[in-house]
Amino acid sequence: MDAGRTVTVFGAYGHTGRFVVAELLERGLTPILVGRDPGRLGALLVTLPMGLEARPAFVEDADSLDAALYGATAVINCAGPFADTAAPVIEAALRARIPYVDIAAEIEAVAGTLAHFDARAREAGTAVVPGMAFHGGLGDLLATAALAELPSADEVFLAYALSSWHPTPGTRASGRVSRQRRGDRRPVYTDGRLELRTGQAPAGRWRFPEPVGERDVLEEFTTADSVTIPHHLTAPVIHTCMTVEAVRDLAAPDTPPPTPADASGRSAQTFLVDVVVRSGTERRRAVARGRDIYATSALLAVEAVVRLLGGRIRDGRAHAAGAASAGEMFDAVGFLRSLSGRLSFSLV
Repeated sequence: MDAGRTVTVFGAYGHTGRFVVAELLERGLTPILVGRDPGRLGALLVTLPMGLEARPAFVEDADSLDAALYGATAVINCAGPFADTAAPVIEAALRARIPYVDIAAEIEAVAGTLAHFDARAREAGTAVVPGMAFHGGLGDLLATAALAELPSADEVFLAYALSSWHPTPGTRASGRVSRQRRGDRRPVYTDGRLELRTGQAPAGRWRFPEPVGERDVLEEFTTADSVTIPHHLTAPVIHTCMTVEAVRDLAAPDTPPPTPADASGRSAQTFLVDVVVRSGTERRRAVARGRDIYATSALLAVEAVVRLLGGRIRDGRAHAAGAASAGEMFDAVGFLRSLSGRLSFSLV
């Protein structure tokens, strides 16, 4: 392992945090295990290679966060709800002057990070990349890849087909926080802004690429991509939808959490993300296929850190410093193609 590339993982013993730790080790990076519960940190530590370090830390205690980041070259925040954890961990990263990446899917948390920390991150000379996950990062990368050299899109369509959705406790907790923050209203990106709506979201149909085909979907299933995409791309309307079976799984209070289906801990869940951008009469499509949205979030977050530490940012961007979304910070096509074998990506 490369001791010169040591990454603090906040929330290391959580479901996605464990995938992040495993992905860092596979890439030859050294994770520092961080979380609130010393017992859970210790239980995780004994399952991992010798020589790793666990450091308890609390978002209410800046000194403990500084100690958790001491000697690290980057931090990945996997601990939700991000409404509570993002700002304190970002502040610690800015004090340490190291890149910050998180896997937040909370729309309000991602929007707040991009709005409030850009100038601070530029001043500190480091990068802050929120929402570097299945929701927030992947759709942004796909839309950016599809749009390519076109200056803007009139509409962006994001359609999600999940074979099932067994939410983690963290997903449920983050969802509750988001709903409370917006008074149970639904966010929809239209007319160049997020607006909040009441009532039931409309049903619809979407023709996914084969083998999924045409499926019933719930429209206005807004994800963090409706924050990350318009942060750097001109797209006045973003349409989003999710297959109804996945929505039912997510909504049911008794749907169990994910269960491992292989030695890596990934579940059997499969997904297809279909992104279509329209600019005038031209339509372009980018498609991603894979397995286990939580393991995919870990894959995306670690790839982001590897690129930040290697100085591999998007052409035309002067430097990595600042708060930016995935498609804004990285070469979208290169990023997605680098994940071949773990994530299938195509431009149509």
